Amino acid sequence: MRQHWQFYLIFFLPLIHVIVFKYFPIYGIVIAFKKYNPVRGILGSPWVGLKYFRQFFASPTSWTLIVNTLRISVWSLVLGFPFPILLAIALNECGNRTYKKVVQMVTYAPYFISTVVLVGIILQVTDMRMGVINLVIQALGGQAINFMGRPEMFTPIYVISGIWAGAGYSSILYLAALSGVSPELHEAAIVDGASRLKRVIHIDLPSILPTVVLMLIINLGNVLNVGYEKVYLMQNDLNIRASEIISTYVYKVGLKQSNYSFSTAIGLMNTVVSLILVSAANFTAKRLTGSSMW
Repeated sequence: MRQHWQFYLIFFLPLIHVIVFKYFPIYGIVIAFKKYNPVRGILGSPWVGLKYFRQFFASPTSWTLIVNTLRISVWSLVLGFPFPILLAIALNECGNRTYKKVVQMVTYAPYFISTVVLVGIILQVTDMRMGVINLVIQALGGQAINFMGRPEMFTPIYVISGIWAGAGYSSILYLAALSGVSPELHEAAIVDGASRLKRVIHIDLPSILPTVVLMLIINLGNVLNVGYEKVYLMQNDLNIRASEIISTYVYKVGLKQSNYSFSTAIGLMNTVVSLILVSAANFTAKRLTGSSMW
């Protein structure tokens, strides 16, 4: 340690960050089982057990929140997870370096747009009077559609905008994995008469399978952890029936209404479900493909 103290010093800083912001707040989970009073503190607040868990599941809105969250997450996973893989493979097979760099820049750029600006773009594009989509619909003889006012349109808009914003950046990991594929395998396949599609199926995809499995396990663990920022900004009185999810509900109840115990209980439930999903996905992936996180 004395000989390599510089490396331990570099490691020490992120270790402090993890302890302070990840492990130390675990103590606050106790709030979920207490009627928390900021004046009396965590230890001085009375113990109520599973009261807030029962309160959440007994609420008439709880199952609506769960269904809405699962619908958005599952569609985002089903449609959004394969897209970065396909984009990475397409870029990897592109022979024109200039065109490849331009496509990379164009697809990466939306990731760096803030959520507020992204939602602003969505609202402008889908606007009934001045939105590009409705202008095209009207030019073709159709009637303008209130996209943000129709509950059934909320999930498609959320998922499609998420793919547009994140697919390019997510493909970087798969591009890095594809760069590690041995060129000798492709050369041997070309000699054997394999087409480009067959080389992708039998060489590229098996080579990046461990990376794909790892990312799938991580994404499955976040099924119930849909971020509230984008959903909250896209919400309005007309689509609230389809857009209210667990995270936005926790935000409104926990911070706006200062019901910290109730929101902590819901967050703890999310964490437990996510842990179960990650463990199950890891076990299944290890049995089927031999690749896993642990």
